[in-house]
Amino acid sequence: MKKVLFMLCLAFTSVGNAQNAIANSAIDIAPLLIGEKIPNITLKTPDNTDVNISDLFKNKKTVLVFYRGGWCPYCNAHLQAMAEAEKQILELGYQVIAVSPDAPENLKITAEKEKVKYTLLSDSTGELMKAAGIAFKAPEKYKSILKVNSKGSNKGFLPVPSIFVVNSDSNILFEYIAPNFKHRIMPELLVSVLKNLK
Repeated sequence: MKKVLFMLCLAFTSVGNAQNAIANSAIDIAPLLIGEKIPNITLKTPDNTDVNISDLFKNKKTVLVFYRGGWCPYCNAHLQAMAEAEKQILELGYQVIAVSPDAPENLKITAEKEKVKYTLLSDSTGELMKAAGIAFKAPEKYKSILKVNSKGSNKGFLPVPSIFVVNSDSNILFEYIAPNFKHRIMPELLVSVLKNLK
């Protein structure tokens, strides 16, 4: 009996650790699942102010976007598409928050360049991305650009581009996770999902 209990404890510990670890590759991630909570992690605003993610969720239901950074053309195209769909998303009672490993000052550049009005946040150390189970070891070719764009905070990780739809209690209602960074959810599909979650 003790052995069975030990094995169960070990299994639960492994699952918990998987969410706080950095996976070896994008296909090895162990993301949080629908029904689980996004942990309350402190992130940085473009003005370098601390903000607790769960405090933002309390305001209204949230479309939480994780992207690789303002240096990624696929991410920028997706941020623009989300900006174009933001009016519909807001009308459905949701806010949009996008998180990347970029340093706070680089978020300002991205917001201006991509004409983004929704909230951009910095997770340059990857705490939230690791806790959400979507962080993985960056290929060597990205390490220098990640270091520069995070002002030295990123020690070699990337997030798998992801969307989590979260309620005011931080519970995940829907998720879209794409290990192939070139694939993103179309805004029309996301809006359709949000309509069905109402």
